[in-house]
Amino acid sequence: MTGMSNALEELRQERKQAQSQVEKLDQAISLLASLNGAGRSMGTSHTANKPKRIISAASRRKMAKAQKLRWAKIKAGKKAA
Repeated sequence: MTGMSNALEELRQERKQAQSQVEKLDQAISLLASLNGAGRSMGTSHTANKPKRIISAASRRKMAKAQKLRWAKIKAGKKAA
């Protein structure tokens, strides 16, 4: 039974060490998050640094043309009704 008691005591010590490491990691994460300006959660920081989407002039023309066709189709449907 002493072997079992020793194993149990070793496991408890390892658990204490692991909890200590987790607390240190939490502190480090909090510090880095506050320096980064993320604040509360880790999921919000990546959206703040996302660059604005750039669309070429040709793509904007295509989108405008497609939208005009959609509106023309809707207006044509209203005149017929």
